[in-house]
Amino acid sequence: MSKKLTVIPELCSGCSICELVCAIKHFGVNNPKKSAIRVLTTYPHPVMRMPIVCSQCRVAPCAKVCPTNALRWIEGVIRLDEENCTSCYKCVEACPFGAIYAHEDCDLPILCDMCGGDPECVKKCPKGALRLIPEAALGESKRL
Repeated sequence: MSKKLTVIPELCSGCSICELVCAIKHFGVNNPKKSAIRVLTTYPHPVMRMPIVCSQCRVAPCAKVCPTNALRWIEGVIRLDEENCTSCYKCVEACPFGAIYAHEDCDLPILCDMCGGDPECVKKCPKGALRLIPEAALGESKRL
C-alpha cells in the first residue's frame, strides 16, 4: 500500500530538525537551505509553522513541464533522473506547492525522494508533525 508524507501543521514547533536531517542525509552538510523540506513561518499573529514538502502529486505539474522527462513516477514517488535533467528549473516554477527548490551550490533541483520509503524527517520530528500515512487513510488524518 502506498504511503504519503503528511504534515500536521498544528503540531509543528518550527524547530527545523526536519530541514537539518534532510540536508545531512542527502548532502552531508548542516545547511537547511539544501533540504527538500522547508518550514514556512507566518508572522505576525497568529504565528503558524507549516513544513512544505513535495506532495507526490498523481498528475505532477513538475513532470509535465520537464522538457527531458527527467521527473517520473517510480515506485510511487516522483524521482529525478539526474542524468537527463538539464537544470532548466521549470519544475521549480511549475510546482503548485513551492516544494521543489533551487540552491546556488547545487546543479540540480532539490525535491523530496521520500528517503527510499523511510523518511528521516518523519523519524526525527520531535512533535510528530510529519507522518507517513497510508494513502487510503488520508481522509482520516485529522482524527489522528
